[in-house]
Amino acid sequence: MKLNRLFEITTILLNKRTVTAAELAKRFEVSTRTIYRDIDVLSASGVPVYATQGTNGGISILEEYTVNRTALSDVEKESILFALQSLQATKYPEIETVIEKLGSIFKNTATNWISIDFSPWGANPNANNKFIDIKNAILQSKVIEIEYINSINDRSKRKIMPLRLIFKSQAWYLWGYCFVKKDYRTFRISRIRQVIITDKTFDRSRIPAIEDKSMETFIEKSRDKAAEDGNHTLHTPNEIAENAVREKREENPRIVTMTHLVLEFTREAVSRLCDDYDDERIIDNGDGTYTLEIDFPEDEWVYGYILSFGPFVKVIEPAHIRDIIKEKCKKLLAYYDN
Repeated sequence: MKLNRLFEITTILLNKRTVTAAELAKRFEVSTRTIYRDIDVLSASGVPVYATQGTNGGISILEEYTVNRTALSDVEKESILFALQSLQATKYPEIETVIEKLGSIFKNTATNWISIDFSPWGANPNANNKFIDIKNAILQSKVIEIEYINSINDRSKRKIMPLRLIFKSQAWYLWGYCFVKKDYRTFRISRIRQVIITDKTFDRSRIPAIEDKSMETFIEKSRDKAAEDGNHTLHTPNEIAENAVREKREENPRIVTMTHLVLEFTREAVSRLCDDYDDERIIDNGDGTYTLEIDFPEDEWVYGYILSFGPFVKVIEPAHIRDIIKEKCKKLLAYYDN
């Protein structure tokens, strides 16, 4: 019990740097005298803790001090790496390097037993380094200019004061102040086609909205306003469908085979395509239609996915899937006629 308390005190000091003996005594339900004895034990063990007097005094630890990797158990090390691998599944850039370095520090040789992937088939949210550019703009408090495709397929150029990156409903979003709309807006990263970091900076401390009101409230408000001007949709039928196919593959992976599809879409479907696929996959035919070639698992999910685009998609290849879709449309029409 005492050993656990000593380790927790060290962890608290590493995070807070300075804390009073009374605060520690209250946390661990012991006397302040016990806390001071613990501090003596830590000091004698080589942990550089010290106490200061005065109004802002308390118990502190030297700023340069770090915990040796042996302070973490094997289970705790695995938990840290697992948490980072979960973040990696969100396609957060640069996380692979962090995992590699920590794996080396922890001397981790365990079997790679888990693989997590939330992304749609063929998607890459960090195309053209736009994620990293937006992150850097936020950290440097720089205004950015973006080209954006909203949910009604309108392209527009926006000047944004980027404030936060948000991962929600299996996708990354940028939340910030839009100078065009003169209000806060939420932009889906996959629909941002270009990012330019300008030289113009802004002072975050002069934006009271971030501190005075909860982020959730502001996100909800910006979502409502974004829906009015067609900025984004947070949850698409495509994402729901992909969850279903993953579950089916987990139940019996042998029943799902991959099929190469060539699909032709009309302009009305462009925003959904931009949500799920990289620009280079979406071929503009120059006549108001767009071609997508993609490998999908063939089963009821892929038929439902194609049908979810309604009259805005046509199957070019393969012929047997085109026939299946035609037959399903006939059955659907007959169902409504009856």
